[in-house]
Amino acid sequence: MSVDFSGTWNLATSENFEGYMLALGIDFATRKIAKMLKPQKVITQEGDSFAINTTSTFRNYSVQFKIGEEFEEDNKGLDNRKCKSVVTWDNDKLVCVQTGEKKNRGWTHWIEGDQLYLELRCEDQVSTQVFKRA
Repeated sequence: MSVDFSGTWNLATSENFEGYMLALGIDFATRKIAKMLKPQKVITQEGDSFAINTTSTFRNYSVQFKIGEEFEEDNKGLDNRKCKSVVTWDNDKLVCVQTGEKKNRGWTHWIEGDQLYLELRCEDQVSTQVFKRA
């Protein structure tokens, strides 16, 4: 592991977030609100332990995990599903696989320069978000 994800990150761009939310089964009104948000991520990394807090004017979401250890993720406030998740390193990328009702669900985080990338996957939809360091 050579990458430190710690820091505060502000959303700069988002592609196909609506498609991703549709694949999750998120209702119309929530999708319309969520598309307009500019969330901020605060990532705290201590070795292989992570805490990711995502805040916006609409909803907040927090997740804590240790690399390689499966945990139950409660997506309350997102799609309100529970799933089993495990995050691993793939070179300098954090890769999360979420097992539950939806197929091919998970995310990948990586850093290029002063930008944090987040690829969200569900079923056949992929959304890419780019965050800039605050």
